[in-house]
Amino acid sequence: MKVAVEGCCHGELDKIYESIQFLEKKDNVKVDLLLCCGDFQAVRNEADMNCMAVPLKYRHMQTFYKYYSGEKKASVLTIFIGGNHEASNHLQELPYGGWVAPNIYYLGYAGVVKYRGVRIGGLSGIFKSHDYRKGHFEYPPYNQQTVRSAYHVRNIEVFKLKQLKQHMDIFLSHDWPRGIYHYGNKKQLLKMKAFFRPEVEANTLGSPAATELLQHLKPSYWFAAHLHVKFAALMQHPKSDGEQLPKATKFLALDKCLPRRDFLQVVEIEHNPNASDHLEYDSEWLAVLKATNELINITPKNWNMPENNSLYTKWDYSVSEKDIAELLEEQGHDLQIPNNFSPTVPVYDPANPQKSRESVHLINPQTTEFCATFGLNDLNAKVKQMEDEGLIEEEDDMDGAENPEEPSDYTTDTSGLSSSINPDEITLEDDVDDNGDLSTHSVEPSPDHPFTDSSTTFSDVRDLPDSMIVSSDETQDSANEELDRSGDSSMTEGEGKGTLTKAVKRNSNEHENGSSGIKLIKRRNQNIYRTQLDENEDNE
Repeated sequence: MKVAVEGCCHGELDKIYESIQFLEKKDNVKVDLLLCCGDFQAVRNEADMNCMAVPLKYRHMQTFYKYYSGEKKASVLTIFIGGNHEASNHLQELPYGGWVAPNIYYLGYAGVVKYRGVRIGGLSGIFKSHDYRKGHFEYPPYNQQTVRSAYHVRNIEVFKLKQLKQHMDIFLSHDWPRGIYHYGNKKQLLKMKAFFRPEVEANTLGSPAATELLQHLKPSYWFAAHLHVKFAALMQHPKSDGEQLPKATKFLALDKCLPRRDFLQVVEIEHNPNASDHLEYDSEWLAVLKATNELINITPKNWNMPENNSLYTKWDYSVSEKDIAELLEEQGHDLQIPNNFSPTVPVYDPANPQKSRESVHLINPQTTEFCATFGLNDLNAKVKQMEDEGLIEEEDDMDGAENPEEPSDYTTDTSGLSSSINPDEITLEDDVDDNGDLSTHSVEPSPDHPFTDSSTTFSDVRDLPDSMIVSSDETQDSANEELDRSGDSSMTEGEGKGTLTKAVKRNSNEHENGSSGIKLIKRRNQNIYRTQLDENEDNE
């Protein structure tokens, strides 16, 4: 089946679906599924917008509310994970995942589902060592600290995913697995994003938690976003006991939805033609959720996951075939995800804005039904109960981002001390200096080396992680070519209707004087872009 993969959404649903429809018409194909790798921004109203960790100048309603209200419906089944710019109060209602609008499904803090026999897993948020071992204690209205920590990855989610044994076809994360840049064209990456160099050379760019999952799950495909650049890689895993051949993961990161950026690509994924064309829960994942149901922390206190040492009587929470069979028997072998979406808040009305609307802590009926069906604790309901009873502990002022000395599960982690600045990324610090010029940190690709060139060499690879095996250049090139073979199925915004060529303003100086001066357009598409730009100029 044809799966469209999208990088950072930033609420631009109309443009993304229009891009897919244009691509389908242009290439005479039918996209079966859309996967979004975070920064989805499921903003329903003004209160949700105030729960996003972005500067005021970036708080725009965008178009999700139209899909939430029913004014529009997603033209293709959409599955997404959370990033670091989200309406966290909305997503917190669905810790185990659920529908945020008809035909748009959120995977939760972590989750696994199946579609047409293809197993799709994901991990929401980004890694920050100072919050990694805390519980999910945040609740709206958020303060200056919790509006950020709400989207930070927690060790409990990674622990649950590491209990899985069955093969994973596709995995989604927002930030990259740390070290993945050693398996693609690193030289090209650093040419496009020179400010990555210190962290790449120190092997500190990306998430160590995601690397753990990459090494454990060994999915066929891993899709990510966050760093706002297209990058392909092939990682060959060490051969495990019982495997006839070592597994390999094809990694693809994509850009954000802006004109002439590689934010969308269609990948052909093998599927079971006899499998259901409805979205389904994954039986092993459900069994793991039941097995780990008591491992709940809803406080800001640090805690460790069970390990094979003298401190824990049980540390293996993986499930057996018998456990899975019992779960299937309980559910009558029916794991189809119900279409039980229902609005929980008033939707934004452009004709009657409510700027003073405040967020409240809500329990979503989808989560209530899910937990009742599978015998699980509603994490969000437990937080609300403690909130109502006044039992939630305040986070220690020193127990956060301002304390870089806090120990981490990853002793070499320096995520809190990152020296590089991504001028393409939205940061809260932008509020301090709206006119700050960050362009000096950015090195854009040359006309001779556009984003779509993902050939790979390893002549400059140094200090590879010991647990990783690098494939040959020839194997690497062929894998990247396969991901890029979409040639005609790889989209940069602007390759479609004239309305798609208008950029979302980010004040990053990337289109100074109205043009970046960078040729990122494939030759066969230049006429399309030229026509659309002329139309836009006429409309303006």
